[in-house]
Order: sequence, then structure tokens, then C-alpha cells
Amino acid sequence: MTDILARITPTAARRIFATGVLGGLGVLLELLAFLRPPASLPLQLMLIAIGVVALVLCMKLHAATGRALVLTTDALMDSDGRRIAALDEILRVERGVFAFKPSNGFVLHLKDRKPGAWAPGLWWRMGRRVGVGGVISGAEGRAMADLIAATIVRRGV
Repeated sequence: MTDILARITPTAARRIFATGVLGGLGVLLELLAFLRPPASLPLQLMLIAIGVVALVLCMKLHAATGRALVLTTDALMDSDGRRIAALDEILRVERGVFAFKPSNGFVLHLKDRKPGAWAPGLWWRMGRRVGVGGVISGAEGRAMADLIAATIVRRGV
């Protein structure tokens, strides 16, 4: 068993707010599509489709933010054991003001491309980048980013 260096757990208030906003958007689009239908059928179908997508994403967001992110001595993973990135694969951490990163989070640049994956509101992975953030606390995100950066410096990359 590896030691846990840091843990990020989304708070209930952030989860409720995020799912409420996304779910509310889905409900409002569906209400608009059926109670005040536009004159054009394609527009009504588009409103219905976008509303359904928002409601499905709301459910996925709620499920994903029920997990935590765990930084161990070996890897960044979620609380279900899904490996997001191994620490020896990380080249650098980016968390500047102008960085393309999730809210309250940071971006990891990896050595090699990895398959895309996404846990809405928590993390995403595309190619050589892993974005961590969304409904997490800014302080927890900064602490984890600093730990990863210190590990990289200690490793000598």
C-alpha cells in the first residue's frame, strides 16, 4: 500500500450548486421546448436534445463528484482506484492565471499521450494533458499542485 500525500474531496455545497445549475438548465430547456415551443420543429427538437444532454451531464457530474482525488507516492488516482496519471509520467504542473485549466485547479503535462477520460467537475485527460479542478476547493487544488511540483523537482525533471 502506498502512502497518501494529499486528498481532494468536493464539498457537499459545491456538488449541490454545480448539479443544481446544470440540472436547472436541463429542466428549463425542457420546459421551454414543451410549454413555449418555438415555431420551428427543428428548433424545438434542438431544445429537447440540449436539455436531455444537460440532464445526463448533471447525473454524471453528481456521480463523479461523489469521489475524491488521491495523490499517493506513486500516482494521482480517484478514490475508486482509477489511475489518472503516474507521478513519474508528469513533466510539469501548470496553474498560472492564464493557464488553460479547470476552475480552482491545475493542469499536468505528461511525457506520453494517454487515452482520453473525463470525470465531470473533477478531472479530464486529453492526450498529454490532465486537468484537475472544477468543484474542488482552491486551497486543496493548490496544495496538491504544489506537492506534485515538489515531487517533480525532487525527481530532477
